[in-house]
Parts: sequence; structure tokens; C-alpha cells
Amino acid sequence: MSAAPESTAPSPAGPSRSGGAPAAARPRRPRVTRRARGDAVSAVFGVLVLAVLLFPLYWMVNTALQPGAAMVELRWFPRTLDLGNFQRAWESQAGNLLTSILVALGAVAVCLAVAAPAAYALARFRLRGAETVVFATLITQMVPGIVVANALYNAYVELDLVNSYLGLILADASLGIPFTIVLLRAFMVSIPEEVLEAGMLDGGGRLRVLVSIVLPMSRNALITGSLFTFLFAWSDFLFALTLNTTDAVKPVTLGIYEYIGAHVGDWGAVMAVAVLSSIPAAVLLVVAQKYVAAGISGGSIK
Repeated sequence: MSAAPESTAPSPAGPSRSGGAPAAARPRRPRVTRRARGDAVSAVFGVLVLAVLLFPLYWMVNTALQPGAAMVELRWFPRTLDLGNFQRAWESQAGNLLTSILVALGAVAVCLAVAAPAAYALARFRLRGAETVVFATLITQMVPGIVVANALYNAYVELDLVNSYLGLILADASLGIPFTIVLLRAFMVSIPEEVLEAGMLDGGGRLRVLVSIVLPMSRNALITGSLFTFLFAWSDFLFALTLNTTDAVKPVTLGIYEYIGAHVGDWGAVMAVAVLSSIPAAVLLVVAQKYVAAGISGGSIK
């Protein structure tokens, strides 16, 4: 009998019928998953939103760097960097910037002096109606500012606080006190009772425990409340316009308002003033960014 013919089938690693490379050796093309496409679309959308939000800031700086620029003559990019607008803005608004800094820092000090003990009492003392007080504190922020300003003006006239630093500091501090109380209380509620009891066993009273233990543990919330109060006071225009009838106390917001009326045809100088007034707030936001993130997220979790 004749032997069976040997099989001529190619081995798995042999060449394919088409004469190309083996199937196992072909590089596989990476597949773009649906999740990767979604991430790319989200990134593009985020960049577009960021560009829209930052465009007013860019246009403000761009206008400030163009000398004697009218609105119809502005270019998308300045051909030359001219700092003359900033020099004129500094000469006219340096005093107003200093006034705003003093008022804002004073408002922060008053806000913390009132909000910290109030939040500690609402968080640690067994007070009847504490939740109602917290809710009422939130409601106060819904009152229109013009109503508060008119009421304060009548009271300030009787107390002789119109056209004074103290009067403007107290008014601006009222903008941040409700927010700071709610934020600090959220942190202080979460502090373990054992820690406070240990401090009192060491001979500390309520005030010493607050200063030595509670406030250091609430550092992020304190920085967050201070920053927001500073920004509220720094950007305040309504109280500055209502509670001041002379130039004795003129914050930079009121100075910009009057500066626009005097230089309505020279937007380069007006925008230079706006840029200078934005620098302190921007610096504080950059420096305190991590504390603010921790303070807001921690307060919401707690």
C-alpha cells in the first residue's frame, strides 16, 4: 500500500495566503474608546468655557496697554507696550487703593471677631433654637443690599458714622459675617468632644479652648471666611456710594466710578485703573487657593 501524502497545510506561524506578514505579527491599531472621545470633548468644551470667562480680563489688560485708545480704535493685540496709562491710574487712584485695603482688612478683623465666637456657641453649646438661628443667618443674605444701605444710612446719621472709616468697615463686615458663621460652625461641629474636654481638664476655660484648640483646628475655614469677606469688602460699591457723601473716605470702586465719568473717552486709563484694582484680589486668591478648596469642601462634607 502506498503511503499517505504528507499534509501541505501551512504552519500557524507560516506566511498567509496573501503572501503578507503573519497574522500574529501584524500590529494592532489602538481603538479609540467611547470614554476617551468623551474626555476629549469635555476637555475642548472646558477650554472654550475658560476662554470665554477669561476674555474680559484679557481685553481689560489689552486696552490698558494701548495709549489713548478709543473703543473703535482698539486692536486685538497691542503693537507696543505703553505703561503710561498705568502711571496716570496710579497717580490718581493710589490713595483710593490704600483706603480699600484698610477698609477690607478692618472688615475681615471685625467679621472674625464676631463670627468665630458666634459659630462656636452655635456648634458646641446646647442652645434652644440654634438651628433656627443658623437658618435666619442664611436668610439675611437674601435681603437686597439697597434696603440694608438705606437702613444703615439713617442709623449712621444718628451715630455720626457717615463719611468715616469705622462706619464703612462695619457695613462691609456685615457682608461676610453670615457666610463665615455658617462655614465655621460646619467645621466646629465636627471637632471631637474628647479634644475639647481634654483641654478643659488641663485648666482651660471656654475662651481658652476656643483660642488654643478650636480656632487652630478650623484654620482652613478661617482663611476661607477671611478671603471671602475681604473680597466682599474690596468689591463693595453700594455701601461706599450710600454711606459717603464726601471724598474723605473713597474706596477704589467709588474712585473707578468717578474716574469713568471724567475719562469716558480714554478707556486705556480706565482699564488701567481696573487692572490695578484687580491685583490684590488676584494675589490673595492665588496664595489662599488650597486653603479655600479645603475649607469649602471640608465644610460641605462635615
